Amino acid sequence: MTDASVAGTLTSTQVPGRLTPEEAGFARRDLMRRRLIALGLVAPLFLFIVFAFIAPIASMLSRSVYNPTVAELIPDTLAELKTWDGEGTPGPAVLTAMAIELKRLQGERNAGRLADELNKRLPGTSSVVKATARRLSRDTDEELARTGNSLLLEANEKWASADLWLTVRAAGRVYTIDNYLTAVDLERTPEGQIQRRASAQIYVPLYLETLRVALLITLLCIVLGYPLAFYLANAPTRTANLLIILVLLPFWTSVLVRATAWIALLQTSGVINSVLMGLGVISQPMEMLYTEFATVITMTHILLPFMILPLYSVMKGIDPSYMRAALSLGARPVPAFVRVYLPMSAPGLSAGAMIVFIIAVGYYIIPALVGGPDGQMISNLIAYHMQRSNNWELAAALGTLLLALILVLYWIYDRLVGVDNVKLG
Repeated sequence: MTDASVAGTLTSTQVPGRLTPEEAGFARRDLMRRRLIALGLVAPLFLFIVFAFIAPIASMLSRSVYNPTVAELIPDTLAELKTWDGEGTPGPAVLTAMAIELKRLQGERNAGRLADELNKRLPGTSSVVKATARRLSRDTDEELARTGNSLLLEANEKWASADLWLTVRAAGRVYTIDNYLTAVDLERTPEGQIQRRASAQIYVPLYLETLRVALLITLLCIVLGYPLAFYLANAPTRTANLLIILVLLPFWTSVLVRATAWIALLQTSGVINSVLMGLGVISQPMEMLYTEFATVITMTHILLPFMILPLYSVMKGIDPSYMRAALSLGARPVPAFVRVYLPMSAPGLSAGAMIVFIIAVGYYIIPALVGGPDGQMISNLIAYHMQRSNNWELAAALGTLLLALILVLYWIYDRLVGVDNVKLG
């Protein structure tokens, strides 16, 4: 066959392994259709993660450093304060602007908002602002424009204090890290320097207490859950299925119901004290409820399934022949278990420990119900600032630091004892 005939044959027929234009177009449309179907299946989960996880965290991060309330309430006063040197009483223009804006805020029923924001930084300021606003509301705008500075000082002599005006200027900053300073028991001096808070240290000790309690709960869950998971993985099928149902049973019961049951068990006239006194073990009831002990024991009971299930899922896939081989080669049971079985179950142990620890660090309802003053955790203080003190900015800073602390601890845990670092002996 000549070269010309070969070329004619190749042009008239399809080259093996190469698609025609029609087939290539069909393949592209089919690939696009598959991608759109995959996107449609993933989109609900992605939107859920965005609105239920990413958006709240972003909002928390924003509120911890962004607080425009004071800047929006008294913009003229803050503009006049820019020229103040920070010493003594500000000039008449600043006092007059504050007097005029306090009357306006009283008419708009917003004087209380300003009082609350300033009182967060300088306790006792709330009464000064509210009383002054009520007093100035009786004066006319013309009087305030002419003699507002003197009327402000007559309403309350504390307006002559430089510390009060330094507080006003600091609160007027739209972006600030002061909430994070408060969250680590630091504060700014009137001159703006950062120092250790002079009053009681609250947040750092509570962070440490929260980590200690969460670690204790995790260790208790490991001690109780590992033997049970091992038994479930090696028990006969019928027995294992029955016990798995008992492990899952708490998930079908409300956390509130389980906490209430522990209250009935631990209270002074509860079941445990009644039994111990009936047996003569104790002569008077023990104080178990509203203590750290109550928090630990109740949270251990509630979080124990989160340790058992990951362990059981991993242990169920471990071939028993590995242990039999180690024993047949002369290893004793305990060293064989530690060097062979324990490393193979490490993925389940690691997953269960992280789940229990992270949930325990952020748990709120159990310490609130059974913990009392001694069993409170940082989440309870965050809830307090959100629900009672209405200091959402400080609550956001505390929550952000808690999230950062958990991420750092997880990174350290993964580097030191993560699954990738586990090796068979």
